[in-house]
Amino acid sequence: MLQDVLNDPSFSKEMKRHVKYVLEYLLKKGTNFSILTNVNEIGFEPALPEDISSTFKPITMFVLAGYTFESCVVDDWGISFEAGFGHNNFGSLVSVPLLSVLQIIVDETPILINLSVDTEEAPQEKTKGVKRSMEALLSNPENEKLLK
Repeated sequence: MLQDVLNDPSFSKEMKRHVKYVLEYLLKKGTNFSILTNVNEIGFEPALPEDISSTFKPITMFVLAGYTFESCVVDDWGISFEAGFGHNNFGSLVSVPLLSVLQIIVDETPILINLSVDTEEAPQEKTKGVKRSMEALLSNPENEKLLK
């Protein structure tokens, strides 16, 4: 039953809309936040050097505060922001599809958890989407109480 909901294109479309709305709301209010993402689904321009990109875990959190927050742009596709990485603060534009935002976190508390599956993926990729969403959910110890 859960799989039916998570794989439903209508649910995916609504979740995408909701993620966009919450991101826009936080930006409008000037509230700093973090996003938990699947790093394999996001882009970096310019590409990060290997010594930096190799340090990322499959599920990575980005903190949007300061200049990173100010550079943030949300559109129908996703969220983009400029960030510095590594000890030399290597600058890159980070682009995250809306459905790749697995959680939105304010003050260490998830305010949005996205378990949807991108219905535009190939059918064999859909089960990976559910797995990635659950991994993201379980990667935050605060979420354990949600599962009880």
